[in-house]
Amino acid sequence: MRTPAALPALAVMLALEACSLSPRYQRPSVPTPPPSYKEAGEWKVAAPADSTPRGRWWTMFNDQALDDLETQVSEANQSLRAALARLEQARAETRIGRAASFPTLTAEASATRQRTSLNAPTYAPGRPTTGDVFIAEGVLGYELDLFGRVRNTVAGARASEQASAGDVAALDLSVHAELASDYFTLRGLDLQQQLLDRTVADYARALKLTENLYRGGAAAIADVQQAQAQLETARTQAEDTRLRRAQTEHAIAVLIGREASDFALPPRAEGAELPVPEVTPGLPSQLLERRPDVAAAERRVAAANAAIGVARAAYFPVFTLAGAAGQESTRASSWMSAPSRLWSIGPQGLLT
Repeated sequence: MRTPAALPALAVMLALEACSLSPRYQRPSVPTPPPSYKEAGEWKVAAPADSTPRGRWWTMFNDQALDDLETQVSEANQSLRAALARLEQARAETRIGRAASFPTLTAEASATRQRTSLNAPTYAPGRPTTGDVFIAEGVLGYELDLFGRVRNTVAGARASEQASAGDVAALDLSVHAELASDYFTLRGLDLQQQLLDRTVADYARALKLTENLYRGGAAAIADVQQAQAQLETARTQAEDTRLRRAQTEHAIAVLIGREASDFALPPRAEGAELPVPEVTPGLPSQLLERRPDVAAAERRVAAANAAIGVARAAYFPVFTLAGAAGQESTRASSWMSAPSRLWSIGPQGLLT
């Protein structure tokens, strides 16, 4: 029994599919401190926890107004929407890269009338120069990933997708934290405004009293001027606080995607206290482990490593195993008959 000549070549190609031209990727590591290091007892091996759900952490403040604002920022913030759109784009690119791992099927049907050149090498004297060609053909092709081009493309796309997910998580955390910071800044300005308003009222009464004493000859004009200067200083501070509160309120409006002109956050009732939650102290290293932006940077390094393999594979030809079958005829009446069948199968190589 004779073995077809194409089988050994096909076996070699299939064996080479395990090859990859990208450098072997290893996550960056930091050596552990030596036992003799004086603070080694406080060190710990890093355990990335960037995928740990953070949940609605702002609810620990037990502030309903803050909870409502944080809900709005998740739904309406434009920067967050743009980051989510980039994540969907990265996921689509991953699906596109994975599609190259599967066979591709194309179908073609055409009916053409053509004229053959009399000087063409395939023209036979006496044959008509014009004729019809009817073709219906399907082609099934599969790229033999001999040099890891497809696999590295998929690996790079997945790493980029994970980096985009880290960007979304980092931006989401940053936006929520910025909103909470602005909210408590505004509440602090409310308390400061209440204090300054009371101070202005007290200084106004003090000025009136000093003026009455001056008219009665019991106070000097310098005392009146000093009281008036204190009142004007307090009024200036009160107006500056109102301005800073308005700017903070506008910043909150931008974060939640609202128009600053129609957004208002009324001040708390005088005497209301801001709840202060109990926060469990932790190590700075634990916060570093939960940072999604650090994980996103590491994933981009992995994507760049996979891109090296894709670039190196471009030096080599792309081999494809293709098969075609269909019908071809010069007359429509015999187009779909058995004698019009055609087929082909075999490997192809393309070097660009």
